[in-house]
Amino acid sequence: MKLLQRSLVARIIASLLAISGMALISITLTMAMSNSSRGDAAAINVAGSLRMNAYQIMGALQRLEYAPEETSAEQLEGLISSFDQRLYGRTLQQTIPIDDRHERRRQLEKLQIYWQHTLRPALEAPSPATALDLDTLEMMIVAMVNDIEVLVTYLEESTEAKVRLLGMMQVLFLVLIAIVVSIALYDVRFNLVVPLRQLMVLAREAAQRNFKPRSELRGSDELALLGHTFNKMSAELATSYAALEDKVSRKKQELERSNQALQVMHDASRSLYGGGNDLCSSAAPMLRELEKLLDIGPIRLSLNDPFDQREMPVLETHSRTRPEYCRDQDCHACLIDPRPLEMVANNQSQCLLLPISVGDTLLGTLEVWYPQERLNDSTRRLLTMLADQLATAVYLQRRIEEQQHVTLINERTIIARELHDSLAQSLSYLKMQVARLERMQQKEATREVQSAVFDELRTGLNSAYRQLRELLTTFRLKLEGPGLQFALRQTVDEFSQRMGVTVELDYDVPPYLLNPNEEIHVLQIIREALANTHKHAKAHWAGVTVRFADARLLVRIEDDGIGLEDDSSPPMHYGLVIIRDRATTLNGELSIANRPAGGTGIEILFTPLTARLIQQQPVTAASDSHLGTGTS
Repeated sequence: MKLLQRSLVARIIASLLAISGMALISITLTMAMSNSSRGDAAAINVAGSLRMNAYQIMGALQRLEYAPEETSAEQLEGLISSFDQRLYGRTLQQTIPIDDRHERRRQLEKLQIYWQHTLRPALEAPSPATALDLDTLEMMIVAMVNDIEVLVTYLEESTEAKVRLLGMMQVLFLVLIAIVVSIALYDVRFNLVVPLRQLMVLAREAAQRNFKPRSELRGSDELALLGHTFNKMSAELATSYAALEDKVSRKKQELERSNQALQVMHDASRSLYGGGNDLCSSAAPMLRELEKLLDIGPIRLSLNDPFDQREMPVLETHSRTRPEYCRDQDCHACLIDPRPLEMVANNQSQCLLLPISVGDTLLGTLEVWYPQERLNDSTRRLLTMLADQLATAVYLQRRIEEQQHVTLINERTIIARELHDSLAQSLSYLKMQVARLERMQQKEATREVQSAVFDELRTGLNSAYRQLRELLTTFRLKLEGPGLQFALRQTVDEFSQRMGVTVELDYDVPPYLLNPNEEIHVLQIIREALANTHKHAKAHWAGVTVRFADARLLVRIEDDGIGLEDDSSPPMHYGLVIIRDRATTLNGELSIANRPAGGTGIEILFTPLTARLIQQQPVTAASDSHLGTGTS
């Protein structure tokens, strides 16, 4: 019973079962009443036919009295036999109750007794002496008809009572079903529909992230339990959503700080990678900005000495004293805000050590102090990126310094070689001529003999001065513009003005193909060839071609001048000797000959050093060669 009161589903099922049960009982009683009324109509008809048969017997008696014929007697016997069969037939016997005290049973037995013992014997009298007169028989038949009328009345009343009872039962069950349906509808409305509407409102509010409304359902049925559960769920969701919003807010702040930190690192990358070896001016502003954004500090950067691996502190964002290796005594960037140092001294901060390394090479250490329990994963990743960025900057600075040192040595070597191959030889020649002149003066040689030495000295000095001027021009061109192409364009423009003719340049060489030594040799060869064209060729046009194809560099200088005398290069021409010497230094193939269209053509074909290195690498180490050339 308690379960029925608590369970809404049980109440609805009980209501449906009650309605179904009453409908089933009503149908069963209706079928029973119908079965009990079966045969009542037939019994009424039989009783009515008995009345009609009695009148037929009366008519047969009258005909027999006035026309005593054999047919009339037979007809009377048939009517008596029919009346007897109907009176004792199964129709009336099945309809009339068996109980002897029932009025219909007594009335039927009365009729049967009267017929059996009174009227039928009178109708079947065998002799006139025992026969009654017609009026007496008619009176007896009328009396029996009256009794039949009474029996018919009883049968009709019984049938009408059954019909009235059936109607009353239908009305009763209809009323009961209506009452049960009303109770069920009331229960469904106030215990199902209204709570469901309230729960739907709560669900819509929850969908709008409003977890304040609460269910006011009372009781212990399913919807009340669902309302209590919904209230509990709303409270938990409100707590979880608030915690989630707080977490999202913190994550958003972390992302904003990370984005700002990345922007600071990106903005500082230009000065960091291009600021030379002064990390104080390039990295210190970025580190201080990151300290403000990430709430960390102080930050110390120490680098390892590449020679003795001694750790050298080079940068500190907060310091009470000036760093040992400070190069600017007017800078006070490190001597600001000592509060982070007080936190470190009071053990209120923790230290994070990050290696400044490139590959397996340890360049230094980045020391980051931060308040306890404040360093999250995103900040750690940012600091790791910072360490990588500083490592890249330090590595690039060292590589640039090494490259500058190597470049400086190469430039000095090139200058020394150029001086040795040109000016030093000329000076040696002049020194020998001066010694020769001194011996002549000691021997008191004639002035005519000494004049020949003076002429050679003059020629040597002019040649040395020209070589010095060429060297100065060459190195000045090299220093003013980047690469060989720029120097060649200046050279072409210079000789175009000096010669007063057009000098064309056809240049198709990948950048950074030639090393500085090769560039100097190619430039000097072209300048020497154009100088010879200017002095001896009497040309109206000249062309310079520098092309790279099939891993070889082609250098061609042409003109439309007078050409060579015998279509071969002169053996002792000083400019051509210099060209041959430089071609031999480049391991190149030199060709000097007259052009079919007129003029002279000088052609040099050689393999650049970088190309030869690529060709000499084994096939199995092709990938290593790419890596080597990429880092060189």
